Amino acid sequence: MDSASAAAEPLPKAPGYGRSSVAEVLTSAAAALQVPGFANTLGLPAARRICVVMVDGLGRSLLKQRAGHAPYLRSLLESGRTLSAAFPTTTAASLGSLGTGLPPGQHGMVGYDVLDPGQDKVVNMLGNWDPGVDPKLWQPFPTVLERAAEHLPVATVSLPRFGGSAMTRAALRGGSFVAGTGIHARVQAAAETLASEKRMLMYFYFNELDKAGHRYGAQSSEWGGTLEEIDSALKRLSARVPPDTLVLLTGDHGMVDTAVQDRIDFSADPLLVDGVRHTAGEPRMVHLYLEPDAPAGTLDRLASAWRSAYGTKAWILTRAEAIDAGLFGPVRPEVLPRIGDLLVAAREPIALYDLRRTNPSALQMVGQHGSLTRAEREVPLLTLAQPAKGGRK
Repeated sequence: MDSASAAAEPLPKAPGYGRSSVAEVLTSAAAALQVPGFANTLGLPAARRICVVMVDGLGRSLLKQRAGHAPYLRSLLESGRTLSAAFPTTTAASLGSLGTGLPPGQHGMVGYDVLDPGQDKVVNMLGNWDPGVDPKLWQPFPTVLERAAEHLPVATVSLPRFGGSAMTRAALRGGSFVAGTGIHARVQAAAETLASEKRMLMYFYFNELDKAGHRYGAQSSEWGGTLEEIDSALKRLSARVPPDTLVLLTGDHGMVDTAVQDRIDFSADPLLVDGVRHTAGEPRMVHLYLEPDAPAGTLDRLASAWRSAYGTKAWILTRAEAIDAGLFGPVRPEVLPRIGDLLVAAREPIALYDLRRTNPSALQMVGQHGSLTRAEREVPLLTLAQPAKGGRK
């Protein structure tokens, strides 16, 4: 493929917000539990209890590639479905959509870290929220768990440190929180909690696979070993839940491994940061924010510089182009300035860093995500357990 044709490669289709994205999983579960105000978009069967398991970093293509490490999940792949992660394909955006039922342009978590225009600074949306950002103001909509908790018991099972985290308060607040440190401890806690109630909506989170992928790569033996442990735990969970329980599995994004030579400090090229006030996002989905007094033509010049340098390896989009393409879904006015003036979404296995603001140790990260490739955007929806037919009226 020559550079001209590569640069002209069209964008993949936008996430299926409202139809077949992670935003429809909890909302459909609530509807299947007969919670008013929700639509069962995914056509889930009725049940008395529904547990939605989120395995961070479990992309569909990775599960297929490494299926030898997951015999239980492999047996369910053929009957499963494919959903789209939110955009960017990063945990904050997808968990924001899962927890609210809304696209990122509405819930406002439009990247790993993004510009807070009120403070004129880049703020983190995951584990290190800025003290000047109120999670409930940044993401003002009621969550699915909050709304469901008005009608039936609701529980979250996760690591202890996520119980009162800003991310939880922003997008996953509502109901009770059940902590478990290890993978199997969480499975036991989830099974016992489900059995304690006649009706329940549960959200169950695993972060171990994503951590292994970032550190060692998704093709590593460490990633495969972690998948084996999760596969075994989920088989155990499906065998222990009450018989009238629906257990679903999904992911928030996939992952792409990057070689050392393809982890690049883009700030070393002055043309790629000329007129840029802030950089943010993921190494595979960079937000570039212009100086507020940038002269006319700055955005065009910056886009041209990026297309010249990376047009064969990334999609280069202005904010307006990304919004027109539906990548963020409908965008609230308050969310608009949180999105970069220019976006760089990698399509080759590269990672782009601004080492003026990022610790050089970040270059050691092998597995990456954030962009629009199938490996990053497609996630599974598998049914691990379901009520017997005719067993739920």
